[in-house]
Amino acid sequence: MTLAAPLDLLKQARARFTQREIAAHVGKDIKTVRRWEKGETPCPSMLEPALRDLLHSSGRAKAGAATGDAQFRFVDLFAGIGGIRMGFEAHGGDCVFTSEWNDFSTKTYRENYPAGGEHALIGDIVSFPAEEVPSHDVLLGGFPCQPFSIAGVSKKNAMGRPHGFECTTQGTLFFDVARIIAAKRPAAFLLENVKNLLSHDKGRTFDVILQTLRDELGYEVHYRVVDGQHFTPQHRERIIIVGFRGKTSFSWDDLRLPESGPRLGSILHRTDGSEPVLPWDHDRFFDHAGKRVQPKYTLTPNLWTYLQNYAAKHRAAGNGFGFGMAYPDSVTRTLSARYHKDGSEILVYQGEQLRPRRLTPRECARLMGFPDTFRIPVSDTQAYRQFGNSVVMPVMREVARIMLPHVQTLLAEETRHGSKQTLSLYS
Repeated sequence: MTLAAPLDLLKQARARFTQREIAAHVGKDIKTVRRWEKGETPCPSMLEPALRDLLHSSGRAKAGAATGDAQFRFVDLFAGIGGIRMGFEAHGGDCVFTSEWNDFSTKTYRENYPAGGEHALIGDIVSFPAEEVPSHDVLLGGFPCQPFSIAGVSKKNAMGRPHGFECTTQGTLFFDVARIIAAKRPAAFLLENVKNLLSHDKGRTFDVILQTLRDELGYEVHYRVVDGQHFTPQHRERIIIVGFRGKTSFSWDDLRLPESGPRLGSILHRTDGSEPVLPWDHDRFFDHAGKRVQPKYTLTPNLWTYLQNYAAKHRAAGNGFGFGMAYPDSVTRTLSARYHKDGSEILVYQGEQLRPRRLTPRECARLMGFPDTFRIPVSDTQAYRQFGNSVVMPVMREVARIMLPHVQTLLAEETRHGSKQTLSLYS
């Protein structure tokens, strides 16, 4: 599947929207949009997600409940704020079901992905019947990592008794992924987790996951650790597990991972007067009149003194603990969900005369690869937690790109052979 270039997307958008409407959606002024359209200024590649979001939103609004134009259907489990969803929507996917238990994340999700048609957004997936999940082509899930009861499996093996994933994974959130895959048999799935899933419980947790997906559910499974720094200025390693209902030629070698990714300066608020005025942010994070980040993000004297003393104490003890100072040419440490506490893993240098500052929530959104069209309707504390728990969206978009040709091939083959496993509405 070939993606349209940003300029092509701009032309598509101009067929439906005025320059003013496009400018408001992407956070630029009308003159900038006009220069892009005339070719006076290159249309930046970073604009692509925002334009796709605009086109996709308008398509949903015009189509109402009808989703026949979508190229595939997917469900979004343990959805968080929808980073995986956004990556798959960029390739023509239609989300038909979402599960997210956290009320604050749900608020952000609803603000950015208004439900329509047959789409349902439920809370906790644990008590939800698998049979009631809509039929779909791809299952997406960033499930939390939990230990499994390996002892019970070993005992049953020793006694020669059969066991399945229900016995092996019952009581864990991965069980809910497995039972939905078993009931709905999607053509493919993508699961995301922290890198440490590979070594969790001395590797036994990951062994159970692979055994369940491959042996119990019968899927072809591939996994790889991908670092988000190829796409955003953040060192963030996550394991991605993809599976297919049939045999494919899928290869991780097809990933396009830029050797040199962007640096921190590319996502920081710009103090030269070019910072876009976002109607949904106004001056919440950035003082446009003063051309500066709002002062509340600069560390207080007490907190800065504490962090320096804390780092000095651990250096004296031979430990590597301390704060992480970040500069415009930096690739940062991993943004964590606890960033709201002291911001110590990523402190933005503001010169010798000023104390460092935290990233603003808008900068955190950019650090995770979300476009400026992404709304942040929650408090700063909740926003930091949400972005710290999210995925690097462009990574998901790239993995979706290499997955989808194989999904389409599987669905086409099953259509030709009349497979009873085909659950797609497009068969």
